[in-house]
Amino acid sequence: MRFALILSLLAGPSFAQTLDDRHLPVIPRTAEDAAKVAAILAAPTDFTQLENFEAKPAGSATVRVLGNADAFSQLSENMPFEREMDFKLGNALFRKTWVAAPASTLASDGLGPIYNARACQDCHLKDGRGHSPESADDGRVSMFLRLSVPGGPIPADIKDWLATQPEPTYGGQLQDLAVSGHKAEAKMEITYTEQPVTLADGSIVTLRSPVYGVSNPAYGPFAADLQISPRVAPQMIGLGLLEAIPATEILAREDPDDANNDGISGRAQIVPSVEFGVPMLGRFGLKAGAATIKEQSAAAFAGDMGLSTPLHPAPWGDCQSGQDRCRAARHGQEPGVRDGLEVDATSLDLVTFYSRNLGVPARRTPDASEVLRGKEIFHALKCSACHTPKHVTHRLQDQPEQSFQLIWPYTDLLLHDMGPGLADNRPEGRATGTEWKTPPLWGIGLTAQVSGHTEFLHDGRARNLLEAIIWHGGEAQAARDGVAGLPRPDRDALIAFLESL
Repeated sequence: MRFALILSLLAGPSFAQTLDDRHLPVIPRTAEDAAKVAAILAAPTDFTQLENFEAKPAGSATVRVLGNADAFSQLSENMPFEREMDFKLGNALFRKTWVAAPASTLASDGLGPIYNARACQDCHLKDGRGHSPESADDGRVSMFLRLSVPGGPIPADIKDWLATQPEPTYGGQLQDLAVSGHKAEAKMEITYTEQPVTLADGSIVTLRSPVYGVSNPAYGPFAADLQISPRVAPQMIGLGLLEAIPATEILAREDPDDANNDGISGRAQIVPSVEFGVPMLGRFGLKAGAATIKEQSAAAFAGDMGLSTPLHPAPWGDCQSGQDRCRAARHGQEPGVRDGLEVDATSLDLVTFYSRNLGVPARRTPDASEVLRGKEIFHALKCSACHTPKHVTHRLQDQPEQSFQLIWPYTDLLLHDMGPGLADNRPEGRATGTEWKTPPLWGIGLTAQVSGHTEFLHDGRARNLLEAIIWHGGEAQAARDGVAGLPRPDRDALIAFLESL
């Protein structure tokens, strides 16, 4: 463990709080456990056959592969029977359609007054990847814009924090819908330019380059120094397993100064925890802006739907101090009922439990010769330097679904500079305008089946996996160039490997 590096990330005594994974009921690893983990995490040397347990990406939590759009909506295979009801109740809340207050359905009112969605499932359709305007055949777009301006407070106990604050009139997110009697904040605009890229074998890949803007602002002009970042909702599977990876393991993979000269310099996102009040390792969100699944869920209730929770008790969501009518609107809070909130502690816990336990489907044809060849290419091109194949989770008390599992998510959960082509130029916490968290790859081959499209990257600009790879730059430039230089059969093998995940 590189304590000098961790000390350089955090000021004062709070660095220890970042390492203790206080969000989890951790049982310390024994020396025997540590030896097992070190052996199982060794890099592969034989690409002619599968590694042990590789076909089950979520360990004993791995679920069977369904042939329909429900493939991402199954509960962890190793969930005890007595906990299944909590999963089903969480699922019901995740799918629940909220309405404006006042309403006869008192347990379902409080939406907005400005919002992006009426249900969690509206963005994470079928628990999968969201729909951009180009792929939303049914009109359900699960894409929005984050907003900020430079400046604002910097947490005293977090180094390298980049000073940003919500846009003063419109807040931290553009809400493009509103309840009756209120105006949506504005409309997101997207224009695309086609960019042909010629690969070494003469094949042409056409990239779709987007430009984003906002129009029809309802509450006055946006700040001149407005920063915007497009986001498409990511898939939901395996979140509890990612949450259970030891922070020490993630931090140990950092190399912010590229000390080993491999061109990869991942950095941890450190965020102030709303739930625990201390700096913690960021894991969730496209720039790892949330430390826990509960915090990510509560932020979505507030920002996407305008609903209050124990972590964000204001009933008006993202309405800013200057949006007087928005803040004064009727809400769904009732004194003495449901903790006086629109989403009470029990409901938030159930949604968190559901999100934590969405199962990862088993690999498809992982031992096919073309897939194994693609895996070898993946490692040879050093794609695995950021998309770390495997981890072992903490031993956990009373959380058997995530306890001591060998998992294969293909992510290091670190921030990486992806170059100017993918830059949103909007900092978030310690993440610069060119940095993104390495997204997990498990389940990526089922995207078309679950979501009905094959759009990838943070804003869905890539229309297939090859386009997504060719968009890579910055720290991933060498790997991207390696893929562009492959002969067609090897490139097909690499894509076959990714589609098997």
